[in-house]
Amino acid sequence: MNTLNGTRTEAPAMFETENDIPKTRRMELNALLNQRLASAVDLQMQMKQAHWNVKGPSFIGLHELFDKVAEAVENYVDQIAERIVQLGGIAEGTVRMAAARSRLTEYSPEIADGMAHVEGVARALSTFGAEARSTIDEANGLDDADTADLFTEVSRGIDQWLWFVEAHSQAAK
Repeated sequence: MNTLNGTRTEAPAMFETENDIPKTRRMELNALLNQRLASAVDLQMQMKQAHWNVKGPSFIGLHELFDKVAEAVENYVDQIAERIVQLGGIAEGTVRMAAARSRLTEYSPEIADGMAHVEGVARALSTFGAEARSTIDEANGLDDADTADLFTEVSRGIDQWLWFVEAHSQAAK
């Protein structure tokens, strides 16, 4: 049973597949991947929130940077969702599903200043990066090298975007 918006729902059915990972492990992987999918969808929309609302002297640079991060995260969202389906699961990626499951801190709608957005975006990227790294270990524990490899790629990309974002605030320290 899953819980969505306080309502208990049946766990989604697994589709038959010739994938050689045992069904019980595929079910665990799908639950893990759907959790990460929720955070990834949330991250993508948080990047768009920053992109749309940034103000200040660094506007154009940050506006463009946040949009590029959102595009990269959109690619990760797609890869995670497709991995779920490859394993016979159902990708649960609606905005409502993501909001109910995401582990990211809510992005403040009050932020306008560019440097405040840099801090908020860095925090969101860092949190998701930590989730990606824990997923590598969890996938390896479930003997799924492909999912571990996917999240190694995601982790590496998130770390690079974090570096690009944090570079805007590090020189001032």
